[in-house]
Amino acid sequence: MSGWLPKSRKARRRLVVLSAVAPVLALAVGLTLWGLSDSISYFYTPAQAAETKPEPGRTIQLGGLVQGGSVVKHPDGRLEFVVADQITAAPVVFQGDPPDLFREGQGVVATGAFREDGVFEARRLLAKHDETYMPRDLQNALKEQGEWRADGAPRVPDAQDPAGAPYGGAAGR
Repeated sequence: MSGWLPKSRKARRRLVVLSAVAPVLALAVGLTLWGLSDSISYFYTPAQAAETKPEPGRTIQLGGLVQGGSVVKHPDGRLEFVVADQITAAPVVFQGDPPDLFREGQGVVATGAFREDGVFEARRLLAKHDETYMPRDLQNALKEQGEWRADGAPRVPDAQDPAGAPYGGAAGR
């Protein structure tokens, strides 16, 4: 017998079982993580998305405030608007009917992916459902940027974003 194997027959049996089970378990965990990688959706504000530049086609959630004056509804059902935070803004396109509570100056979370041209193509839109609700991730991101008011409503600045487009709008419209 080899010098590295345990002397006890019971210990050798455990070592053989462990050496057979460990690779199977590692393969199962690896396949599970690989399979779930497509379903994981990261949350970004427009400023975080501009900073990290998620690769085109990767599913993420983009959250912020719908910029005043940016909503354009096309006859073919396409909706274009801009999601903004205090730092920057991101253009969004969505095909379909927006949620009933979707409007300018309100919080929105769009699930989709950036295209090569930098436009966010949303597959799903979530709008806040009452005057106090906002997703926790979006709430925390707005607090970090100084856009959160004590009464819980996000602050919509009247200043311009770095691209020169006015934010406009007011919270609670």
